[in-house]
Amino acid sequence: MKKNIGNKFAFYPTPVMVAGAFVDGKPDFTLVAHMGIVSHDRALVSLNKAHYINGGIKKNKVLSVNIVDDSWLEQAAAAGSVSGRNADKSALFGYALGGAGAPLIDSAKLSMECAVEDVYEVGTFENFIVRVVNTYAEESILTDGGKPDYRKFKPVLFEMPGYTFLKTGETLGECKSFMNK
Repeated sequence: MKKNIGNKFAFYPTPVMVAGAFVDGKPDFTLVAHMGIVSHDRALVSLNKAHYINGGIKKNKVLSVNIVDDSWLEQAAAAGSVSGRNADKSALFGYALGGAGAPLIDSAKLSMECAVEDVYEVGTFENFIVRVVNTYAEESILTDGGKPDYRKFKPVLFEMPGYTFLKTGETLGECKSFMNK
């Protein structure tokens, strides 16, 4: 028998990322733990309406999604501890411009440059539906086939009910490998 624990948000932990976008001609960055897959080339990035970076994302229609691993978690957390409205976060990270013009964080082993396709407001959040335009990865985290290898690259996950950071675990098998058992 399962116990009803109320309306607790208990989805599996989601990747922690730092969003990057230009606001008034300067790069701004913020920690994001509300992200989801919408389709094979689209994602949802959900930010509270109060975030300073939202204005730049809506104006320029492009942002970077920089996946956090433990090597720069502390620095990433700092990006979420103060608003770009109150502090200049442009020097918080070394960065390079991606092909679509978004600031890609040098410390991130995996970054995606995304074009904003739509924005949905839900309560106090702006939910950006984004299309992945370019994906940049360090060769050290890629398989021989050129895909990210999450056994090498262990992104940090955010667990909502406890507000904690976790590291990805071991591989249990490939998705379709369980079909014939």
